[in-house]
Amino acid sequence: MGDRVVRSSAASPAVAAAQEQERPPYTHRQILEILAGLMMALLTSMISTSVVATALPTIVGDLGGQDQLAWVASASLLTMTASTPLWGKLSDLFGRKLMFQTALLIFVLASVAAGLSQDIGQLIAARAVQGLGVGGLSALAQVILGDVVEPRQRGRYAGFIGAVFGVSTVAGPLLGGFIVDADGLGWRWCFYVCVPLAVVAFLVIQKVLTLPKVKRDTRLDILGAFTITGSATVLMLLLSLGGKEFAWNSAWTYGLAAGAVLLMLLAVTAERRAAEPILPPRLFRNRTFVLTGVASLCVGIAMFGALIYLPQFLQIVRGMSPTASGLMALPLVIGMFVTSTVSGQIVTRTGRWKVFPVVGLLCTGAGMYLLSRLHTDSSDLMMGVAVAVLGVGLGLTLQILMLAAQNAAGRADLAATTSGVSFFRNLGGAMGVAAFGAILTNRLTAELNGALAAARVRPPAGTGTVLGSPDEIHRLPEPFQHIVLESFTRALETVFLVGVPVAVLGFLAVIALKELPLRGDTGPTPETAPATVPETSPVSR
Repeated sequence: MGDRVVRSSAASPAVAAAQEQERPPYTHRQILEILAGLMMALLTSMISTSVVATALPTIVGDLGGQDQLAWVASASLLTMTASTPLWGKLSDLFGRKLMFQTALLIFVLASVAAGLSQDIGQLIAARAVQGLGVGGLSALAQVILGDVVEPRQRGRYAGFIGAVFGVSTVAGPLLGGFIVDADGLGWRWCFYVCVPLAVVAFLVIQKVLTLPKVKRDTRLDILGAFTITGSATVLMLLLSLGGKEFAWNSAWTYGLAAGAVLLMLLAVTAERRAAEPILPPRLFRNRTFVLTGVASLCVGIAMFGALIYLPQFLQIVRGMSPTASGLMALPLVIGMFVTSTVSGQIVTRTGRWKVFPVVGLLCTGAGMYLLSRLHTDSSDLMMGVAVAVLGVGLGLTLQILMLAAQNAAGRADLAATTSGVSFFRNLGGAMGVAAFGAILTNRLTAELNGALAAARVRPPAGTGTVLGSPDEIHRLPEPFQHIVLESFTRALETVFLVGVPVAVLGFLAVIALKELPLRGDTGPTPETAPATVPETSPVSR
């Protein structure tokens, strides 16, 4: 859709080095125009996640109950995670622009289907398809930015990409809260509202994004695609269903775990034998790629887990409306917006980046700990400080980790590296939502049963542990309502506390990173192996 085609089958380092100089220069204005289109599309997809997060208690209370919450959230995260590496490879084969617009189209159609859902099964299916589009948008936006901007200058622009996460984090909950609370709208408009912005983003991309495209004589790694997505899917099924549909100590648990490990081993074998692997094994010989992947996994667990389950605390425990709970995300957004943009500017000016994710992971761990200390009587100031600290940590970490990984890779591996790091971050998000959901369900059941037994109180008829929406919970009679809220508080304390060691693991991974100088136009870094020398034009393929 507007890409200029460049054919290439070069294999020699000499030809590759010559092609490395084919990167056309982009003016600051041209970069900003491209960036505007990318940010608009990203904002659309990120809002689709956060707008649902606030309205989720109402949605699942209407369509299926509290026990389905993790599935509604995990469906899109699962497909987003599994599809991310595939989008990177498809963009190598068919062009960045075509694949980016395809992802937008899939997202729009799935959003409409989600809004039309009549039961929880239809909603989960639509969310799964929606995740396919989000996976393409989140990965390819970073790849396209890497195509047009050198690493040394990328920090100033990547900071704006990071700010999109912050803006969507506050815009989504506020919009979701307004839609749920407004008369005549209802939660279905949480999905419809994303459609107009996505259409505008499609048109902007069509107008401003004109990049060369290299036709490569290669094949899609079908076996790798099947085994990579299969292992992630089986792992997510284990985390989502364990402790609910079957006991953790059961044949189902061991069978799914064995299946995930087997598919992972087959994926390693497939990628080592494939001519054009989705995740080239040479990437895993790059220390920076591995460590940024681990750190991104940890950040994803903390970020998505907090974004999904913080509204649960605010709406159920504190009794806030969806709009009010969305407003409580403002400190998080301000923290993310300020730190992501400022850190990006500093990185561009100084060329030094490691200090930011180091401090960021410390703040992320501190934020999760502060969230775990919240109680029914916690002040708004204490809650604001907790979410602000978490926002500072995420803002200092998200984009800098991606920049470090891209900087350490050859341009021929830019798409694979970018989609690989995005894959680990999204995998962390899917794991975080599923694992946190399992922890919440198990702890809530244990806390509720224990509190009821201690108080010698029986649940009202027809209630049990299926509690429904926040409004239904707050209509429960006393003393059962008080017991439920206290049980929710203790269960959520455990959920957020689990995020602390996860952040510590990410911190250790970042400490082990070697701070490579950011490349300008001088060529690859010393860590880039000869195998990663680009074989095609570095600009969007």
